[in-house]
Amino acid sequence: QPVSEEFQNGEGFGYIVAFRPNGTRGWKEKMVTSSDASKFIYRDESVPPLTPFEVKVGVYNNKGDGPFSPIVVICSAEGEPTAAPIDVKATSLSVSEILVAWKHTKESLGRPQGFEVGYWKDMEQEEAAEKVKTEGNESSILLTGLEGNTLYHLTVRAYNAAGYGPPSTAVRAATKKSPPSQAPGNIMWIQEGSHVSLGWEPVRPLANESDVMGYKVLFRQEGQSNSQVIETQKTSAVVLLPDVGVYIIEVCAVSEGGDGTSSPQIRVPSFS
Repeated sequence: QPVSEEFQNGEGFGYIVAFRPNGTRGWKEKMVTSSDASKFIYRDESVPPLTPFEVKVGVYNNKGDGPFSPIVVICSAEGEPTAAPIDVKATSLSVSEILVAWKHTKESLGRPQGFEVGYWKDMEQEEAAEKVKTEGNESSILLTGLEGNTLYHLTVRAYNAAGYGPPSTAVRAATKKSPPSQAPGNIMWIQEGSHVSLGWEPVRPLANESDVMGYKVLFRQEGQSNSQVIETQKTSAVVLLPDVGVYIIEVCAVSEGGDGTSSPQIRVPSFS
């Protein structure tokens, strides 16, 4: 902190910044001529990152030198990470999501502040990669908003205040195909008391759509927003309507790319 004017005691006031690598003899001194100065930057490209220095700051004016501050130990800034993340894996979760996970080796230089994942489509150049960052010691990230049925290349690199480390070896993952666009058709139903037996025609996905793995039957009371779900691999299901009222029922196909288009809604009264 600058010395207030009442303690400068004369013209030509300034500061003497003295420093030396920890454990060495002989001080290197630099003059700072501004009485309002509160910092001094010393640059030496040969100094390794996180090198400890002893530092003290003195004062002077035209009459001579004043006292030095107590000695403190400070370190030169850290370097950027020097090692790339290892064991990078990319797993497709859906039509628009890929989970990226990695491990990071401990290194003497550069403590990671976070990680940056770059990803680009198979037909694009790496320079066009989109980037997303994590903070802290996160070791995975979920990429969202991706295009379906698309091959992506992905790299991971650590970063900190000093800069970015080298990228990992690129890995690849393809998002799932889109869910079926066709809805289950020709839905038939028979009601026996509080039980409704449903049947429908199977969904045939297009060539660029995910295969059908099964079906979901969604039903809810009219006026409510939360649906109950029955999952089946058949093209039929039995639904129990527990309360009195009108129920809304719809059916959709299930695929690894997500849920397909829902059928037109049917309204079934329940008297149980």
